[in-house]
Amino acid sequence: MGVGWRRGGRLTELAATLAHPEIRRLKKAIASREAIDAMGAANDSSRGYAAVAAVIRIVEGKPQLLFIKRAEVANDPWSGHVAFPGGRRELQDHSLLDTAVRETREELSLDLTKGKVIGRLDDISPRTRTLPAIVVRPYVAVTTPDVNLVPSREVAATFWVPISLLRDPATQDEHRVSVNGVNSSFTAYRFGQHYVWGLTERIVRQLLSLWEP
Repeated sequence: MGVGWRRGGRLTELAATLAHPEIRRLKKAIASREAIDAMGAANDSSRGYAAVAAVIRIVEGKPQLLFIKRAEVANDPWSGHVAFPGGRRELQDHSLLDTAVRETREELSLDLTKGKVIGRLDDISPRTRTLPAIVVRPYVAVTTPDVNLVPSREVAATFWVPISLLRDPATQDEHRVSVNGVNSSFTAYRFGQHYVWGLTERIVRQLLSLWEP
């Protein structure tokens, strides 16, 4: 699988991570509300469905959030974007949680079932008409600090970002992009040369709003 779990210590490390005050507070906040469900009673065949995983680990007592940079692919509207692991629902997926688990395993060799999915956030959809009509369901998962990521060809890079950095107002920025010849500005998080914007920025903001210190 390519995932670097230590057999003897994995359960202990996972239990310690779940017992961390920041994780306990986040888990309680997620459980205290009902997430918005945009799927409704029946799937709308005119829309696509996808799921992503916001994966958290604790390193030296501090929470970090996992991001990927998608590989450059022709005709992919999210080509090269900083994102969370995830993708479209496929026929074999019994649920969108299955989608998040499968896509994370395929993209990173990271098995979420060996960690802990602690809940989900509100469903969201693109606000830009040039993007596909799709509903994205974000799940929040916790893993151990020693997990080894093995990116697939779909992933150009992976990086863990401290939650403290995302909470820092200095990380807030504006990202200017050209879409089909139209220049637009988006609220973003910036760390180094990386911009988190669009759907991923909205998911991060939603997560942090629940996870206030």
